[in-house]
Amino acid sequence: MSGTAAGPAAMSGARLEAPRLLEVADRVFAYEQPPGGWCVNNAGILADGDGVVVIDTAATEARARRLRQAVDRLGAGPRRVLVNTHSHGDHTFGNHLFGQAATIIAHENARAEMRATGLALTALWPDTRWGRIAVTPPVLTVSDGLTVHVGDRSARLLPVGPAHTTGDLAVWLPDDRVLFAGDLLMSGCTPFHLFGSISGGLAAIDRLRALNPRTVICGHGPLAGPEVLDRCASYLRWVQRLAASAHAAGLTPLAAAREADLGPFADLLDPERLVGNLHRAYAELDGGEVARPLDAAGIFAEMVAFNGGKLPACLA
Repeated sequence: MSGTAAGPAAMSGARLEAPRLLEVADRVFAYEQPPGGWCVNNAGILADGDGVVVIDTAATEARARRLRQAVDRLGAGPRRVLVNTHSHGDHTFGNHLFGQAATIIAHENARAEMRATGLALTALWPDTRWGRIAVTPPVLTVSDGLTVHVGDRSARLLPVGPAHTTGDLAVWLPDDRVLFAGDLLMSGCTPFHLFGSISGGLAAIDRLRALNPRTVICGHGPLAGPEVLDRCASYLRWVQRLAASAHAAGLTPLAAAREADLGPFADLLDPERLVGNLHRAYAELDGGEVARPLDAAGIFAEMVAFNGGKLPACLA
């Protein structure tokens, strides 16, 4: 398949599926939102008698309210702790719907990114019914790791990156071997490292692989096993090889993406993300500060151009 987004990225006839609450260990739940493309993220819930830890919220008011309803139906106690795996709005815009008493935790860089970016994500898809959303930054930030205790269960918050962003956290349950990876890993969706690092993404995957997870809840897409680490790593290594050859040939990232044969990655949702990934890979070839800011608005316009001039599908 050459560089076109006419396949799964278009999703013109995609059906809005109901979220699924999947118990992956005792009182540990994946909140899966199909199909997993742009702004349709997954969350996690750890429940005990005192309350819950919710890992990520959701992009729109309607989706965040459904998540909260799912949490409340579990019958756990009143305590609410939110962990944001990174700053992006599809994982954080629903924070405020869990109430002022909720304790929000994220990487220290994620807090800075949330405050700087605000609601900018909404401008990319102005026709989306965002509802009442807000930027609600964490009150507790992490730089070197943290353990949250949920009853007798330990949840380790692991800073890894820069990878997907400059402020990524993975949540690891060692006793259950369950990994909540956020957007460090994508299941059935194209990885996206425009705001972080390709090489950092590979280093993060190596670190997560060393945990030997049994169950992986990715930031987007279906529930997965450890095989998703190898698939995402293979994609990022392919991006690096493509970038090296195209950069040497003087091709722009958009031209390189259009000429690329997606091969084994042609089935992934949102292939236009290749353009953003190539921009980041080019920046790493050029040297300089890792994960330095790039022209996100201009690069998104190139992703639209790759997509035949159409906005990538957003089913939020």
